[in-house]
Amino acid sequence: MNFELRQHFQIESARFLPHLPAAHPCARMHGHSFKIILSLIGPLDPQLGWVMDYNDIERLAKPILNELDHRVLNEVVGLENPTSELLAKWLFDRLQKLIPLLKYVLVLETPTTECRYPLN
Repeated sequence: MNFELRQHFQIESARFLPHLPAAHPCARMHGHSFKIILSLIGPLDPQLGWVMDYNDIERLAKPILNELDHRVLNEVVGLENPTSELLAKWLFDRLQKLIPLLKYVLVLETPTTECRYPLN
């Protein structure tokens, strides 16, 4: 029997999207309070009664999230065009190596917009 765990994080970052027309508001430097949600899926440990300790998830995720927090995302290697889609993939590719149960990353750049990667 599998369970899904979700842990929420928040980072504050600035960015601009360099491939947009100059008149587009996202072509200019602007900031977001990004909400990052990590979803893990796995079996229940019968002895501990959980899938994974939330403290361990935080301990593993924080160093990677700290690479983005209070930074200009365009200056981070691999995020020269920091769309939400590319940010979600960047995070998943790094975090999944540390947290094998990671199923997907959800990036919310505003309270009404979100991007999930991967979909499978």
